Amino acid sequence: MEIVEIKEMSQAVLDAFTVLVPQLSSSAKIPTWDELEDLIQSRASILLAAVDPDQNNKIVGSLTLAVFRLPTGVRSWIEDVVVDEKMRGRGVGEMLVRAAVDRARAEGAKTVDLTSRPSREAANRLYRRCGFEPRETNIYRFTI
Repeated sequence: MEIVEIKEMSQAVLDAFTVLVPQLSSSAKIPTWDELEDLIQSRASILLAAVDPDQNNKIVGSLTLAVFRLPTGVRSWIEDVVVDEKMRGRGVGEMLVRAAVDRARAEGAKTVDLTSRPSREAANRLYRRCGFEPRETNIYRFTI
């Protein structure tokens, strides 16, 4: 398994997200070509993918790392971690998360944050295994 940054939009990327997004969220719509291309080209977003050389470098997992500057320093946030259900339990998620932390460090980030619902037990075990610690905080959302 190899972790790569997706730097160009392609049909393979669109095909992968057509499969992965429904596994991530039943309410999320599958992103369009233009939406994925915008994500890939954004300075604030880094799209990492797990590609399987045994499957002709098929994308079998991904996450998005947001890196942004604040007055208090560079911060980062991991979102939309997903591994194809056929590939789970093989360390792919851990490889993605560790690659994201390494990339955030290389970008000068002071912290890497993420959220995960308590019901996502496997994901929460993964994040703790990767060194993340729960924070005493409130997360607020304003839906637009």
